[in-house]
Amino acid sequence: MKKLLTPIAASVLIALLSACSGGKNAPAPVQNAGEPAPPQASALLAPTQGNTVQGNIIFRQEPNGSIRIIAEVSGLTPGLHGFHVHEKGDCSAPDAMSAGGHFNPHGTAHGKAGEGVHHAGDLPSLDADANGNARLNAVLDGVVLTGDHGIVGRGLIVHADPDDYTTQPTGNSGPRVACAVIQMD
Repeated sequence: MKKLLTPIAASVLIALLSACSGGKNAPAPVQNAGEPAPPQASALLAPTQGNTVQGNIIFRQEPNGSIRIIAEVSGLTPGLHGFHVHEKGDCSAPDAMSAGGHFNPHGTAHGKAGEGVHHAGDLPSLDADANGNARLNAVLDGVVLTGDHGIVGRGLIVHADPDDYTTQPTGNSGPRVACAVIQMD
């Protein structure tokens, strides 16, 4: 009887651990051999003039049609920072104002991603630790990679200040401290 309980206990433990690993912010499932890779875009953040912010961002198409954003950013001041897709894929201006305003193809009010009305370009804020590093792994609904309302070819901006999610049309996020152009991989 004792030998039978050990494999059963092990099976139950494995099942429980597997169930706990899911969730909205869990990494996407591993791709099976022979399956095509899901569509993916990326952005390489570069600092605007006088700043040191840089980072790598991946936008990966999920099986349910949403987009997973995985970001690693450094050189920030500790705390929250506004993070948005902007309408133009142009980081040529020293302050990144060449990227235009928030990407807003549906003409909606600015708000918090995942909560009520918001721009297609409204992303979750970056939260930098005491060393100025921020990581983000979130799912974006209502956003697509390509097409007229796609984010590929658009600007990606990190702001100096937190997004208040209410001030129109920008969230009062302050100066632009880093910029990138989102590109298909």
